[in-house]
Amino acid sequence: MNVSHLVLKKLFVGSLVIPLITCGPAQAPEQVQSTVLSPSPQLTTAPYQPDSGNLLVHCGALIDGRSDTAQSKVSVLIIDGHFSKIAAAKDVAADVPVLDLSEYTCMPGLIEMHTHILESFEELVDLTMYFDYSFDDNMAAGRKYALATINAGFTSARNLGNYYAFVDRELRDKIDRGELTGPRLQTAGFYLTIPGGGGDLLAPDISEESIPDHLRVGVSRSPEEFRANALKAVEGGADVLKVIASGAVLAYGGVPGEPEMSREEIQAVVEVAHAAGLKVAAHAHGAQSIRDSILAGADTIEHATYIDDEGIRLAIQHDVALVMDIGAGDWMIENGREQGWVEEFLRKTIETTQVQRESFKRAHDAGVPIVFGTDAAIYPHGMNGIQFAYMVEWGMTPMEAIQAATSRAAFYMGWENRVGAVKTGMLADLVAVKGNPLEDITLLENVDVVVKGGLGFKAHVENNR
Repeated sequence: MNVSHLVLKKLFVGSLVIPLITCGPAQAPEQVQSTVLSPSPQLTTAPYQPDSGNLLVHCGALIDGRSDTAQSKVSVLIIDGHFSKIAAAKDVAADVPVLDLSEYTCMPGLIEMHTHILESFEELVDLTMYFDYSFDDNMAAGRKYALATINAGFTSARNLGNYYAFVDRELRDKIDRGELTGPRLQTAGFYLTIPGGGGDLLAPDISEESIPDHLRVGVSRSPEEFRANALKAVEGGADVLKVIASGAVLAYGGVPGEPEMSREEIQAVVEVAHAAGLKVAAHAHGAQSIRDSILAGADTIEHATYIDDEGIRLAIQHDVALVMDIGAGDWMIENGREQGWVEEFLRKTIETTQVQRESFKRAHDAGVPIVFGTDAAIYPHGMNGIQFAYMVEWGMTPMEAIQAATSRAAFYMGWENRVGAVKTGMLADLVAVKGNPLEDITLLENVDVVVKGGLGFKAHVENNR
């Protein structure tokens, strides 16, 4: 669909006006008789022109992602997909569509720092299922999971690896071109891992030769091989590199507390990434792997389950953020048994869940930067928001948890000038919930409104006036 053929249509609900991108001739505004708007999840449908929306949003309250307090009765003007003006409602007017969220709390689009947007928990009964998935199979899954992610309010995300090399790059590019609906993505391309490590698919009674080559692109056996494969990821268009420094919970034979990569191997990857202006995310459960990853120059530590006092000290000293998926374990344990997951995976999940939460509290209390990441795929995509309540339960204030998924996440992914805050000049990504998430953080488990680049992608709005 050519952009010149787009027609802006408006839905009116009382004082609510929501823009819809449609194709075809202009039509008269549709009068909706209910006070509740319940359209399909996509108000903007592919294909569309990304970051092109013009919109005036009246917010009952605004959490801007950076300030420590919310503002009341703020209007946000969006022009050409960017925040243009944020001020008191009486001071903002423009000849653009209006979205009345005067009974809602608005905040920046949320950021998921650790997802696997082309994979799912369904393969945890048998990882060899990946052997038979084609590129198109992976893309079909990614399309579905990307839609679930943005509908959950996450307008940006880091996809930290997939077994089928570079399929995430194709998903990213299709979203960026407006051919698919989903969050802005940073993609890793593939896992950088040792043979039989947490990013490999070596399974009992399975030989290396029987695993398709496209599932083992990042398998490396020395600093030199890790360096070469890191360069392969960079040249292939990766936005972030992912190393599997320690054993993994969801891998055959992996021991989460034990190292899999040496410090020299991690450093080889870091040198390639930083030379290209990219960051490195290190999967590291064990204390030694956490220390090695920080000292090798990794930018974020994923999981950090067994972090010790020295790891905490190093993370603070080197300004390395932890991405701790403390919201997943309960769902995994309850549902994994019912679904017949590999018993080894369930055992390790049980062993690590409580330890990780206690480590989260110790790290937070000590002042380590912690950002929002769920490892989505180990439980259903779209349930990302359940982690907020766990973060608050284990020591964060609601505002800290929100900032962990907005401005702080943006900083540690290197996008602090693009997303993560409602500030003039930044991309106009915004979500809203009815009520006050600073009083009830669970409201973020089901956001009502999602705007990305000034375009509406989800709206379930009820105004009582």
